[in-house]
Amino acid sequence: MSDQKATRDGYGKGLVEIGKDKKVVALDADLSESTRSAWFKEKYPDRFFDIGIAEADMIGTAAGLAACGKIVFASTFAVFATGRTYDQIRASVAYNKLNVRIIGSHAGLLTGEDGASHQSLEDISLMRSLPNMTVIQPADFIEAKKAVLASLTYKGPIYLRTGRTKLPVIFNEDHKFRIGLGIVLKKGTDATIFATGTLVHEALKAHEALKEQKINVNIVNIHTIKPIDKELIIKLAKETKAIVTAEDHNIIGGLGSAVAEVLSENMPCIIERIGVKDKFGESGKSEELYEKYGLTAESIIKAVKKVMKKKVE
Repeated sequence: MSDQKATRDGYGKGLVEIGKDKKVVALDADLSESTRSAWFKEKYPDRFFDIGIAEADMIGTAAGLAACGKIVFASTFAVFATGRTYDQIRASVAYNKLNVRIIGSHAGLLTGEDGASHQSLEDISLMRSLPNMTVIQPADFIEAKKAVLASLTYKGPIYLRTGRTKLPVIFNEDHKFRIGLGIVLKKGTDATIFATGTLVHEALKAHEALKEQKINVNIVNIHTIKPIDKELIIKLAKETKAIVTAEDHNIIGGLGSAVAEVLSENMPCIIERIGVKDKFGESGKSEELYEKYGLTAESIIKAVKKVMKKKVE
């Protein structure tokens, strides 16, 4: 995992790759260099439209193009892609089950110095609550690219969450990405960690440290938060009876909530949620923010030990 690339770059590469299909159209809200949709613009300028700083217009335009048979990729920062445009997404895109892919870049605390106004910590919650919406958060560059490729033939709207920070590349080009199915990266019997996005990397660090302490845990990459892989969650909960979730998002409405919902209805067991504890972020270096808000391997390790202790009591 020495090579490091950002998930937004995986999105950009994947978009260019599927651009050979003339049904694919890309829109952006004056942030194409940052979201990487500019790479599509360079290759297919006649199918790229910069709507400007008018995100609601971008989603309305995307809905119109999709209603005419296009597969539309609409990109901007996550905080604008979901919050500023919620009404348009709900009424025009989700309600009509249109093939619009909304890409929210620069999500979570990892956005760092941009501060609370740009650190979207509720976007997954907003999108997950919409009927017909699929929510995907890739763990690395390869998975982001594969998610874009998979979206070409997928029916209905998708929210794809990406970031600008370079992360270790976990997967290779042979990686088989399937929407809705979690991936077991490490196997263990003591507890299970369900992680998404950047926290998959922290979970893998935690796995190695726990292994040295004779604690063996499952590490599961939940790249699709909706529809979530219920069967896998129930199976591993039955086997380990101790669950930790990890995400760069508010613990309300994100991965932690989604897993807790599955468990409460099917296999009630001990669960600890790692994420932002219902707070706004702040400006600072990404690694320092992760430390302050408890989104680190160390926090995951403590959570694992906590659920294991509760399990045996």
